[in-house]
Amino acid sequence: MIDKKSKYNPWTSEDEREHPSSAMEWWCAEAFFSSVDGKEKWSVKAVLSEWHTKAKQIGSNFVITLFDQENNKNFFYDRRDNTAKLKSSEYSFNIQFKDSWITGSFPNYEMHFHDPENNIKLDMKYRAKSYPRWVAQDVTGGWLPMGLGFYRYGFIPKCDISGTLTIKNKKIKIVGDGYFEHVWGDFTYHRVGAEFGGLKKTLSTYAKLVGWWIHNSKIRIPNSITFSTENNPFGYDWAWALLDNGWTLFYGNILFWIMHGPAAGSLILSKDGETYEELCNVQFKYNKTKLAKDFDFQYPTEIELTATKAKEKLHLVFLMDSNIREYVISFREKKYWLGLAICEAPGIASGYYFDGNKKIKLNGICKIEPQRQISALGHNTLKIDFLKPPKGFGISLNVDSHFLKKKIFVRIQLLPKLKFNFKIEKI
Repeated sequence: MIDKKSKYNPWTSEDEREHPSSAMEWWCAEAFFSSVDGKEKWSVKAVLSEWHTKAKQIGSNFVITLFDQENNKNFFYDRRDNTAKLKSSEYSFNIQFKDSWITGSFPNYEMHFHDPENNIKLDMKYRAKSYPRWVAQDVTGGWLPMGLGFYRYGFIPKCDISGTLTIKNKKIKIVGDGYFEHVWGDFTYHRVGAEFGGLKKTLSTYAKLVGWWIHNSKIRIPNSITFSTENNPFGYDWAWALLDNGWTLFYGNILFWIMHGPAAGSLILSKDGETYEELCNVQFKYNKTKLAKDFDFQYPTEIELTATKAKEKLHLVFLMDSNIREYVISFREKKYWLGLAICEAPGIASGYYFDGNKKIKLNGICKIEPQRQISALGHNTLKIDFLKPPKGFGISLNVDSHFLKKKIFVRIQLLPKLKFNFKIEKI
C-alpha cells in the first residue's frame, strides 16, 4: 500500500508544484494502455512545460503523441504560447494549458489532454504503485548538471491508470500502466547556462557525480570507443521499462559525445516499488541507428546495456518496435546548433539479471526517447579500437565525416609487428 507519509517518499507538496523562478520546468505523463476488452493497444506521452529566462523569454506549451500500436501509426499535437506561462495554483499542484491539465497530489493524479487537430481527448486517473525517486538522489540530492546550469529530475516509474480515450468521436474505456515525471531548473536548451549565475552549484554537482562515478566504476582502457557530433552533452538517451516480473527500469544517459562505451548517466532499478538501486558502472552500445528524415544526424533504435555492481550483472536491450515520431524544434540562431530533436517510440525490453548465484530472464515493454541537440557540422563519428596485450599493442582510428565528406582510416601497430596503414576516400 502506497503511503504519502512513508519514509520511501522523498517528494513534498512543494516539489510537485510549480517553481516560478526556474528557467525551465515540465511535467510529463507516459503510459501504455488498452481497451478494457484488450482488443486495442495504445501508448501515449503528454508534456506540459514552461520557461522563463532573464533574457525575458517566456512561454509554455502542450505536446502529446498518441501511438496506435495495433495499426502502427501515431497522432501528434503541439501548441505553444510565447506570451505566458502555464496556469497554475499557488497552494496545490494544478497546471493547465488551454483546456489540457494535470492536478493531484502523490499518490493520486488526474489528467485531461485534448488534441483538437486529431479529434482526441484523453482522461486518465493515475494511482502510484511505486514511490517517487530523484535521479542521483543519494549522490546530489537529485540535482543534475546541464551545461553550466542545473536541474532536478524526479519520477514515479509505475502507476495504475484508468480512464477514457475519445478518438474520432468513439469513446473507449481504458486501463494500463503509467509513468510520471517532474523536472525543473536553471537551464535552457538553445543557450545552455549562458544566462545563469549558479556556476558554484553546477560545478559542485559535477564534482559529486564524477566522484561517485569513479568510485563505482572500473576504470580501464576499453577495447573500443566511438564518439559522434550528434551525441554532444546537450542531448541524452532515455528509456523507461516495465518488466513482466513487476520490476521497473529507468535509464538516462548524458552522452559526452560517446555513442559506444561507458555511460555517464544512471540505470535505476526497482524490484519492489519502494527501494531503488542506482547503477553507474554501465556500458552501452547502439545495435541499430536511424538517419533522421530532415536533418543530418543519427539516433539509436536499439540500445544494448550492461551494468555491473559487485557480483551483480544486468544486461538489457531496448528496441523500438513501432513507427517512430521525430519531433524537431528549430532554433532561430543556427550558428552552432540547428535545433532540438526528440525521437520516440514504444518498444520491447529483454535481457537478464544475474544476482551472483542465479540468472533471471527479463522481458517487458519500454518507451525509448533519444534527444539530440543537432550540430551544424552534421553526422561525424570517430571510432577508436585498441589492440591490447597479449594480442599485441596498437590503435586504429576510423573517421566518418559528413562535414569533410571523407572517410579516413589510420592504424598504428607496434606489437607483435610494426604496421602502419592509412586510407582516405570521399563520401
